[in-house]
Amino acid sequence: MQKFINKIISGDCIKILSSVKEPFADLIFADPPFNIGYKYNGYNDNKKSDDYVAWTRRWMSACYNVLKPHGSFYIAMGDEYAANTKIIADGLGLFMRNWLIWHYTFGQQMKKKFARSHTHILYFVKDKDIFTFDADATTRVISDRQKIYSDKRANPDGKLPDDVWDEYPRVCGTFDERTGFPCQMPEGLLARIIRVSSNAGDWVLDPFSGSGTTAIVAAKLKREYTGIEISPEYADQSRKRIRQFNNLPIVDAGPGRWSRHADAELKCLYHENKVSAEGLQQSSYLLGLFTEKFNSRISNGQNHYSCDDVIERLIKIQKSGKLGPLRAKVIHSKGSSLVESQ
Repeated sequence: MQKFINKIISGDCIKILSSVKEPFADLIFADPPFNIGYKYNGYNDNKKSDDYVAWTRRWMSACYNVLKPHGSFYIAMGDEYAANTKIIADGLGLFMRNWLIWHYTFGQQMKKKFARSHTHILYFVKDKDIFTFDADATTRVISDRQKIYSDKRANPDGKLPDDVWDEYPRVCGTFDERTGFPCQMPEGLLARIIRVSSNAGDWVLDPFSGSGTTAIVAAKLKREYTGIEISPEYADQSRKRIRQFNNLPIVDAGPGRWSRHADAELKCLYHENKVSAEGLQQSSYLLGLFTEKFNSRISNGQNHYSCDDVIERLIKIQKSGKLGPLRAKVIHSKGSSLVESQ
């Protein structure tokens, strides 16, 4: 299995994983084709329904066999086959922990039905009692008790996110992380999953690697990775993307020592916690909580960011137009108090 470590492998995931003799993956994230007619390179996304369900059972079985006993298995799926996926998982002996909904902006507009603006993410474990779920400060978000009431009795690390995730927009053509792949997942969404369901040094598998987002996020978070991609072209693009990550340039010099990775984490944390930049400026308490969370994610033992570093950089990104608007419930300032809006 050492030949798979930190590699993007070109080939059919069923054939490749079926040749493996023992489990190796601590975490599997799978974002397979949804069978809704997307134009992929090297794959027909328009199978007969029975054929698609049978194929889903085969690749899920292959993944199950390489998942370690304590491992976690996340599957992104569209409306059409989410229920089939759950039934297949039940048959394999997987245990469901959450049926997550990723709700995004820029949904697919329809002429004769409501616009589609969500993806299902089914979260399973192999053992219902023994699994990794690291609910520490890097996963938690600032709670309403902290935002609205400054309640010092609240858990200082915040609360676990809800099971509807609306912090991550679809990766559009204007986004810095956009690669041109047709169904690219946001790095922030993958980071949340990888942080909570694996530890540094664990092995993350993506059997439908696509643009390589799972692999690059795993690498950034100091996990081992394996990506499998049926399209040689997509596999090559993924390898180039990962090589570029290894030489990320510094965006700005100065006391904050801001890199692209630090900027990406700052923007991601901003959207996950839903406190406006103005709200953070108005509340030293919230800014302190936000800065602690940022440092827990980004610090490598060398860089430590002050509250002033964080808010100055956040405002600079906001003025550049690259921060983006907050979604859903937001905490901002009004006069001298913090208020909630929808």
